[in-house]
Amino acid sequence: MIRHIVLVRPRADVAPEAWASLMGRLDSVVDALPGAMTFRSGSNVSPEAGMGKGYSEAFVVDFHDAAARDAYLVDPEHVRIGERLVQMAQDGPEGIVVVDLEIGS
Repeated sequence: MIRHIVLVRPRADVAPEAWASLMGRLDSVVDALPGAMTFRSGSNVSPEAGMGKGYSEAFVVDFHDAAARDAYLVDPEHVRIGERLVQMAQDGPEGIVVVDLEIGS
């Protein structure tokens, strides 16, 4: 399984409703893709002050395997959402961190 983790430092002027709408669109994309298992998004609620380095929003997508993740990465709607995500992030792509973990054997 591949766990795709994305952390975002949103711009201060991004309305919570705009963020929620974008996450809803992304959830719909994930739901429609073969091999995509789960989508979760939310705000950082860690009590460890300052450890989030301003990355206050995050989402996680679990895929059966790397092939399913790779199909997601090139999906046209995912690409459009990714472009919008970059626009909403503080400092564009510098305000986004992506980590993929291989889970299990």
